[in-house]
Amino acid sequence: MDASDMLLVVAAALIDDSGRVLLQQRPPGKPMAGLWEFPGGKIEHGESPESALARELHEELGLTLSVKDLSPIAFASEPLAGRHLLLLLYVARTWQGEPVAHHATELRWVTPVEMRGMPMPPADVPLVAALVGMV
Repeated sequence: MDASDMLLVVAAALIDDSGRVLLQQRPPGKPMAGLWEFPGGKIEHGESPESALARELHEELGLTLSVKDLSPIAFASEPLAGRHLLLLLYVARTWQGEPVAHHATELRWVTPVEMRGMPMPPADVPLVAALVGMV
């Protein structure tokens, strides 16, 4: 496997004042439809992970946030359809705007403990443990 087989993805654990985290449900017609995931997406060529995540959160949820408000917390590594997914999870507690599901079926604020009972993509599941201890 070489670098071109690597899929670099960033995601955010947006944490509200009550310690809940925002998850989005993957829409019908997409791979892993119906599963709950952290919002985020692919890093484009020439982007830093933080700038890619700020862009993705704006596109997916209509939120604006500064890269300085993103803190790396964990990562997951998972084989995915002939490629390899490297998912970088960041925490954000500050942003501007109210989240709107532009590309997801539904949004839900849940506690990290509640996430354990939700169907999630394989790469997202190990990231939940990192949040349980910090929220």
